This record gives sequence, C-alpha cells and structure tokens, in this order.
Amino acid sequence: MFFQNTPESVGKEGAWQEISDSLVTATGVGNKITHKRPLSGGSINSAFCVETEQGDSFFIKLHQENQLSMFEAEAEGLQELRKANAIRVPEPVCVGAGQGYAWIVTEYIAFGKANPQTQETFGHQFARMHRFTTKYFGWHRNNTIGSTPQINRWRDNWIEFYRQHRLGFQLKLAAENGFKGSLQSKGEHLMADLEKFFISYTPIPSLMHGDLWGGNQSVDDAGNPVIFDPAVYYGDREADLAMTGLFGGFSTTFYDAYHETWPLDAGYTVRKTLYNLYHILNHANLFGGGYAMQAESMLDQLLAEC
Repeated sequence: MFFQNTPESVGKEGAWQEISDSLVTATGVGNKITHKRPLSGGSINSAFCVETEQGDSFFIKLHQENQLSMFEAEAEGLQELRKANAIRVPEPVCVGAGQGYAWIVTEYIAFGKANPQTQETFGHQFARMHRFTTKYFGWHRNNTIGSTPQINRWRDNWIEFYRQHRLGFQLKLAAENGFKGSLQSKGEHLMADLEKFFISYTPIPSLMHGDLWGGNQSVDDAGNPVIFDPAVYYGDREADLAMTGLFGGFSTTFYDAYHETWPLDAGYTVRKTLYNLYHILNHANLFGGGYAMQAESMLDQLLAEC
C-alpha cells in the first residue's frame, strides 16, 4: 500500500499528535504543530510541510508503521552526508512510529530557482563529497533503494561487494519476480567476469548519495544545490555519478565541474552502464517487465566488452 499526498490519507489525528509530541521532545517546548499542508512529488511516502507555535517550519514524511527502519536509515544517511560538509543536506530532526504510521521529521528547506552558477557549484561539491572516504566498502547498516532493501555489509573488495550485494541481490529478486531465463544466464556470466572491468582501475570507498537522480536534488532559495532522499553507502564514486545520467536533470556544466575537481579514470563510459544496470534491475523488480528488457539489453552491451 502506498499513501497518496492528500490530507485525507493521513488518517487518525492521534498520529499527528504523536508526531507533534516527538517534535517537541526533539526541539523543545513551543514547537507543537499548528498547521500542516501536503506536498507533491512523493510516490512511496506522503510528504508535508508543518508549522509550529513558534512559526518554525519542518518537513515530514509518513509511511506505514512497519517502515520505521527505513526512516531511521534515512536519518542516519542524511547525517552521514552532512559529515562531508560538501553539499547542503536537510538536517534530520527525529523519527518515530505510532498509531499505524512511521515518520521522519527534517529541516524544511524552501526550494528556489537555479542561477547560472548552480550546476557548476553542484559538480564541484559532488566531487568533494566523494573525497570523503573510509577504509571499507559498504556501511554500518542496511537501507533501501526506493522501497527495495539495500544490503551494505562491509567488504574490503569492491568487486565482491558489487557482485554480491548489488547485482547478485537484484538478480535474485528478479528470479523471484519471474524474470528468469536469459536475464539470469547473462547476469551470471557478467558477474563471473566483473574483474575484466577493473583491470587498470582500483576504486576507493567514497561517501555516496546512492540514489541521486533528478528528483532527489534541488536548489534552495539562494540557488545553492540541495540533495535529499539518500541511499547512503561507501562505494565507487563512479556508481554515484553514473546514476545522475540515467534519467537526466544534470547539465554538461555539472559534469565538466566534477571532472575539473576530480577527473574520472579510463573505462568509465563502460562502467557507467555496469553501475546503472543495478538501478534498472531494481526498477524491473519494482515496476515490471519493460525495465527487464532494458536490463537484458544492457547485459548484452556489457558482455560484448568482456
């Protein structure tokens, strides 16, 4: 069941009372919710802007109560991105569950219009975020990519991480969803040959947004880039950059600025398809067969490179 972004979908006022109480606990007396308005744009969650007695504004997402862990992971992911101090990220305020609902409350950022420097700034900032690194690939907890579980168990080998926790996991889900036959055989062949895509390239574990398409970025009212709705983990930066090209929304200026700050290694154009295969497989598992056909076409392209 997916909620729709309408006031009627929120249901019992008791849920809003609990949300208001959790906001007061997190921020102090005076931040009881007095007004709320639905926001458009979400397909998985219901989204709202709320105002409090003090006139403060906050952003709230709602889902079913059993999705609390998804919001807990999102809050930790936002905090992780904020550690890099590279791009503006909403500050998480609190998460909670009750009365049949789970919620996350974050800073409310009023979106504005991009200026001529926005995409260039974004490219530089995105590269600087990727310079925030750690020792291993993965993260300390699992999260979700869309509504699909995303496994982030720490590994010291990127190829094994990507084989097991990204392609292998999605192919297993695809088989369970009825996408068998040539998709699976080609996928197994590709996973066996993954090393061939990294003969002269050794990734490092960069902090990644993990789900950066055009709908998960915007600009604030001063024209500064903002990113949100992450699926955070530490991985090959190329995977993060690859997804920005999957559905559009990022200009040539953005990519030029990124390359200026941190040039890409040889072979990226091929690995870009390899990394976007993960997201297309996920879309096949979430939305159906057209994406499965696209995934198989991508597999054919990649196997031709082996």
